Amino acid sequence: MKNQKITTYQMAVTAVMAAVLCVLGPLTVPIGAIPISLANFVICLTAWLLGPKFGTLSVVIYLAIGLIGVPVFSGYGAGLTKVAGPTGGYLVGYLLLAFIGGLFIEKSNGQPVVSAVGLVLGDAACYVLGTAWFVFQMQCDLGYALAVCVYPFIVLDLAKIVVSCVVGALLRKRLVQAGVLHLKEA
Repeated sequence: MKNQKITTYQMAVTAVMAAVLCVLGPLTVPIGAIPISLANFVICLTAWLLGPKFGTLSVVIYLAIGLIGVPVFSGYGAGLTKVAGPTGGYLVGYLLLAFIGGLFIEKSNGQPVVSAVGLVLGDAACYVLGTAWFVFQMQCDLGYALAVCVYPFIVLDLAKIVVSCVVGALLRKRLVQAGVLHLKEA
């Protein structure tokens, strides 16, 4: 394994994106058991700007902040009860979204279609983990969980992914041009 040093950019953007997630994560539109949130949009942008390793670290920081009691989860929730509760699997699933999406973005060097596929797969992994956890916690059948936790969000989440691909690709390009972000060749 190569000895890689952490850049100032990586440290700063990891912290900034965790902070943005803490600010936007609690803002929700309640439509049922699972509210509409901008958290997954921020995580998609984080994957664009940081890749799988530091994007996932940014989400770990966000989850840790929420676990210690700072109200950064949807609806200003916090603590272990929120993460261990019926919707906690979606919070943990954010790690998969950041990692899988970031991996596809990094490996394709930001190629929009491949990056979007990675973000869709990451979001799907988040859905799978979150829905399985919801079924386990609520002792309900899968059909009910899908109707409550997945179907109402698919179109909006796809729209968030498309917007994040447009904004993320533009931000990456500008940061590279400014000499702030140095991308590895795939």
